[in-house]
Amino acid sequence: MAPKTARARRLGIALRHHREAAGLTLETAADEINSTRSTLSRYENAQTLITPATVRALLTSYGVSADEVAAAVQLAKDARKPGWWVSYSYVLDRRTIDFIALEAEATAIANFEPSVVPGLLQTADYIRGVMRGGPHTLGDDLVEQRVKVRLDRQQRLTGEQPPIFDAIIDEGALLRPVGDQSVMNGQLRHLVKMAELPNISVQVIPLSAGYHRGTRGSLHILEFADPEDPIIASVETVAGQMILDRAGETRTCTKIMEHLRSVALSPADSREMLLRVLKGR
Repeated sequence: MAPKTARARRLGIALRHHREAAGLTLETAADEINSTRSTLSRYENAQTLITPATVRALLTSYGVSADEVAAAVQLAKDARKPGWWVSYSYVLDRRTIDFIALEAEATAIANFEPSVVPGLLQTADYIRGVMRGGPHTLGDDLVEQRVKVRLDRQQRLTGEQPPIFDAIIDEGALLRPVGDQSVMNGQLRHLVKMAELPNISVQVIPLSAGYHRGTRGSLHILEFADPEDPIIASVETVAGQMILDRAGETRTCTKIMEHLRSVALSPADSREMLLRVLKGR
């Protein structure tokens, strides 16, 4: 099963929209292309990649204009192009792969972390410390492969047309040692440096803020350039990463992120805190 990328989700939404506009049920539409209701449902929910030829056949049967058919066919072709993360599919679980595929297309990323530095801002040595302290015992080779994956994810932040990245970090994550003192010093200096980039903001929630709405766990919110692409939220649970895309769920997550921004220090004050923590180590 291919990762549910933003392009695949957009295509699925378009297929469902055109089918409903044509007044067809899943069963009737599936009959038009000698398929099944369950298969068409998987296409519309981006659970299975649809071929460009099937897209053309479906939309033609719906009476869609030639221009819209051509655009959807191109989207189907683009959705099938493998991303860089495919070569790591044997290293990571399916939900992580799905999240990376979505993150790679996001134009705005917001991430709150209560316990560790956000992954997109971690140094290689810090990543190693996190991986070795995780719930699973990993060999050196697997640790290094995961370090490479995370560093590859970070490249977008400094590449062409980088996404906007808003990082919100609980102060506890800055005080919790990961690796030795040199690792933490390097990580704090890296945070200060990355926060100077125009597309990156770093805010710290001080311990003095007390219990807040993000204390329970990490939160990601992804936004995309195409207005047809709904916002995606991701939360970390004891069972792993959960991707949320229902309107009610993402609305709640967006409100939580807004609250976290409001209780966090400003970017300028956060920088001063980072420098104080670094100086005091």
